[in-house]
Amino acid sequence: MMRRVYLDNNATTPVLPEVMDSMRPYFGERFGNASSIHHHGQETRAAVERARESVAVLFGCRASEVVFTSGGTEGNNLAVFGPVRPGDHVITSTIEHHAVLNACKHLAAKGCEVTYLPVDGRGLVDPEDVKRALRSNTKLITIMFANNETGVVQRVAEIGKIAAEADIYFHTDAVQAAGKVAIDVNKIGCDLLTISGHKFHGPQGVGALYVRKGTQLEPMLYGGSHERSRRAGTENVPGIVGLGKAAELASGGFERGNERGDERGDDLRMDHQTMAVARDRLERELLKVEATGLNGEGAPRVPNTTNIYFDGIEGEALLIALDLKGLAVSTGAACSSGAIEPSHVLTAMGLRRERAKASIRFSLGKQNTPEDIDFALGLIPETVARLRELSPVWPSSTPKAAVSKKLAARS
Repeated sequence: MMRRVYLDNNATTPVLPEVMDSMRPYFGERFGNASSIHHHGQETRAAVERARESVAVLFGCRASEVVFTSGGTEGNNLAVFGPVRPGDHVITSTIEHHAVLNACKHLAAKGCEVTYLPVDGRGLVDPEDVKRALRSNTKLITIMFANNETGVVQRVAEIGKIAAEADIYFHTDAVQAAGKVAIDVNKIGCDLLTISGHKFHGPQGVGALYVRKGTQLEPMLYGGSHERSRRAGTENVPGIVGLGKAAELASGGFERGNERGDERGDDLRMDHQTMAVARDRLERELLKVEATGLNGEGAPRVPNTTNIYFDGIEGEALLIALDLKGLAVSTGAACSSGAIEPSHVLTAMGLRRERAKASIRFSLGKQNTPEDIDFALGLIPETVARLRELSPVWPSSTPKAAVSKKLAARS
């Protein structure tokens, strides 16, 4: 049987055994509607509120400020649409996830003004650009915490201070930050913050939005008074319970083994530090391959992500070739896979089209091991070399300096 190694954890992560165990009863014997007042309903209501407390600990906020959603897209949409009205001005960046970019595009079509801030070659937004973009009618600033393609972490606390001084709502998309770096909504100074369970070993289809007390938020869904009338609809109890457990594990750090004592019970699960070490080793060895480079070099990043370009090849071709050999990686956001155009994030950072399309994202999860890195390093360099031999644009048997000069001339 072919060995398979998964290094696409920014797309989704496997549900941890502890998370699955916490969810299992709520698919069966504990099936009540959390809005019912009888025993079955109150049993599941208690589970929902315990999960809300766990997410509140992850955020560093009150439990009453946590709104459960169906995931990152809904959370981002609610955060963008909720406070804004026609005629308002919104500030965002060119590297946001499409859940924010397309929401802002819709706002513009409905009579709002939107400013898209540029980033530098490292993928960073300059907080001074945020300050300069402020207007009298600015209602919302939405800048992501960590980028899904490069892992670059923005200076969100500085932006939060600017927003607070101007009395403007600040939202940050923390979908790719949760479980990887510490989150403290008070240190960030945000009014709204989005997470999604499946990005940090929780289930798919559930997320949470932090809503600071006093934030005016128009709901997108109308029905019952669920989630303090901020998000109508019967709660996804198994998903919420799983999200709560994932948040608990993320808040408490990574423990040795797990409670079940299964086949991985004696293994050391990757924590932030060991994940960063493994990522750095992968990165260091891959950058020894001819005509490669790191996207986001010099910027702070989450510990699990690296994005590397391999000049002279198509990223999609490398992805497919590696998948055929058992290694799963990505060319960028999962929701944009199959797109003809290169990554909007990488092009916003100033990469030329060919280099952006030659870039691969590697993202680690808690379940990965040093042996997984060995496996990847045993495959990637030889696969890159083989694809370059087949490439009509790759100058074979040319010194690296000359290769770089020729490639630069083509751009």
